[in-house]
Amino acid sequence: MTLSKSLYTRGIQCSKSLWLKKHNPSVLTSPDASAQAVFETGNAVGSLAHELFPNGEEVVFSRDSEEMLFSTQRHIKNGVSNIYEATFVYDGILVMVDILHLDADGVSIYEVKSSTSVKEIYIHDVSIQYYVLEHLGFNVKSANLVHINSSYVRGDELDIGELFCVVDVSQEVKSLHANIPHVLKEFENYLSDKTTEPDIDIGKHCKNPYECDAKDYCWRVQRSIPEYSVFNIFNLGSKKQVELYEKGIVDIKDVPDSFAMTAKQAQALSNYKSGVTHIDKDAIEEFLSTFTYPVYHLDFETYQQAIPEFKGISPFMQIPFQYSLHIEHEDGRLEHCEFLAQDGEDPRELLAQKLCEDIPSDVTVLAYNMGFEKGVIRKLASNYPELSEHLLCIHDNIKDLMTPFQQKHYVTPSMNGSYSIKYVLPALVPEMQNAYKELDGVQNGGEAMNAFANMSKFGEVEKQRMRNSLLEYCKLDTLAMVRVLGKLKEVVLK
Repeated sequence: MTLSKSLYTRGIQCSKSLWLKKHNPSVLTSPDASAQAVFETGNAVGSLAHELFPNGEEVVFSRDSEEMLFSTQRHIKNGVSNIYEATFVYDGILVMVDILHLDADGVSIYEVKSSTSVKEIYIHDVSIQYYVLEHLGFNVKSANLVHINSSYVRGDELDIGELFCVVDVSQEVKSLHANIPHVLKEFENYLSDKTTEPDIDIGKHCKNPYECDAKDYCWRVQRSIPEYSVFNIFNLGSKKQVELYEKGIVDIKDVPDSFAMTAKQAQALSNYKSGVTHIDKDAIEEFLSTFTYPVYHLDFETYQQAIPEFKGISPFMQIPFQYSLHIEHEDGRLEHCEFLAQDGEDPRELLAQKLCEDIPSDVTVLAYNMGFEKGVIRKLASNYPELSEHLLCIHDNIKDLMTPFQQKHYVTPSMNGSYSIKYVLPALVPEMQNAYKELDGVQNGGEAMNAFANMSKFGEVEKQRMRNSLLEYCKLDTLAMVRVLGKLKEVVLK
């Protein structure tokens, strides 16, 4: 049996996932742009963490593990005190230690993660490294996790010591050590049979600690779980969801009316089973009566930096770089304003200034899921005191277009129990069902985030194409809000 530490932690999450990765990888979902961005972030954070242990030598990655093993041994022989990606193998288990610190009396393991906390799966990651090194005869003095400090705020210069937290997890790792041979034996039993897929049912492990790339195969292909199922109404792994699943009930239409559930769950069940659109005209009319015209439909796009590039930025803080604004007058006339920052610059101040120019302080501002927009504006107000009064007026005047759907004032079966704009828009405005799919380059928020974050890597022609794509995507977001509001107004007028 041959395993890497990533395969080991995959097996910890689900042995079936490990078996599929080794023996039937074609059923796994390929990484999307978001997954690739996470991978690239991890590499960047890992490289920066080397500066915590300077004057080291890096083992250059090669598909030939023998070359990496030889390079590691050469560095050890030469007395290098810090080795990055130090590579070892024991009994078929190959590990690459992010940072290995060597002293005269032993070694210390440092595993670098781009997250902001210590997670249980990380302990398993370090434990298999500890296991390999111990069996190779090293005296492992300590096992440590290095992660991002989310409370760090960058000053004029990046402070590496403040950006990272180093946590000694030696005791947690040692507590797993005795059980590792049993875990490896279990994996070996599964993997030795290349034709019989392990019979492991779906459950919480499909999403925890990571969403498994075999989820679609296990859920949709093997068990025909519909897109809208009991898992949407009852939380995955909850007592009620498990009870239904054990009875073979996954389709919502098969849930008995007598099944004990909350009022909200019962309402979702009833709405779906009836197949009837439910509209509370009075509630919608009351919601709309709070608006003044013109209405300013607002949508932000943001991105995050694990390693803050600009003063005042914290790791993974939402940094607004773009907004779209459709201004809807009472007679239906529309105006459109927009902002898209230049790459490589801190976008916040210019965006805040432009926002104050485009939105008066005493108008109705409409967002979909307003908590996000409000959070962005509050942060801008705290960063730029000279604009804070105006920004906070905008903040206080924001209303949430999601409210009628969240409060079940407007429900159709095609919304699949969701009040996400992803379901609300095609349900109310069928002609816009494919609007996002027809966009070129950027079709969702994740792609927008990745496009802007990587803009500096593009040539001028590709950069301009991507900027145009970002503008079209964000513009569609606020146009969608205009159309949804229009449908609500039609309901009231009928």
